[in-house]
Amino acid sequence: MRTLVIGDIHSGQRALEQLLDRIQITSQDHLVFLGDYVDAWSTAVETIDFLIQLKDQFNCTFIRGNHDELCRSWLMDGKENPQWLAHGGAATRESYLKAPRRIWESHLEFYADLQNYFLDENNRLYLHAGFTNLKGVDFEYFDELFYWDRTLWELARAINPNLEATHKDFPKRLTHYKEIFIGHTPISKTSVVPPQNGANVWNIDTGAAFKGCLTALDVGTKVFWQSDPVHKLYPGEKGRN
Repeated sequence: MRTLVIGDIHSGQRALEQLLDRIQITSQDHLVFLGDYVDAWSTAVETIDFLIQLKDQFNCTFIRGNHDELCRSWLMDGKENPQWLAHGGAATRESYLKAPRRIWESHLEFYADLQNYFLDENNRLYLHAGFTNLKGVDFEYFDELFYWDRTLWELARAINPNLEATHKDFPKRLTHYKEIFIGHTPISKTSVVPPQNGANVWNIDTGAAFKGCLTALDVGTKVFWQSDPVHKLYPGEKGRN
């Protein structure tokens, strides 16, 4: 069985379908999605519909992203957040305004069921953004950090690659897990790039909301697959700037 971790989709349903076709997923695979399913491209509703159908056919784990929480908040109370609208939310709002309210209800259930993090049987941790507590995710004070924090990736990138995990100066919060897989911070907004590794942290966000592609990584072998640049699958659209 493969465990395949998939980066930030940002409403790029066309890229997701293309990527899954290239992976050739089977019923034996476990698909772990790192969040940010909406905000950027025009097919927000279609993307969530596709994911809901996918979980009925395959073993899927869905992590909560900050954009998913922003969208959920708007669906629930109708209050428009200018920051959300400016960073991809406008396209998502337009997508939902064209959809019947019964769709909203089923999607609200999907958003509510998202997980803040997932720890697999091999002590690999999956979450959207990061955490700050030195003792690990079980001791985090604020759930919002799981889908908003950026310090984890900054920390991982700053570590000397020759520093062993057993060294006294190796960051404590990274020592609790064999590997950590995150999205949230795009590696590039302007070109196609591979996923990146710092210390025992892997960043799978390859800029699908911008001019990058959507990426999936086999966590065991580190083989990865990518879609075409997502903006080329949505001609005439700007995505996120």
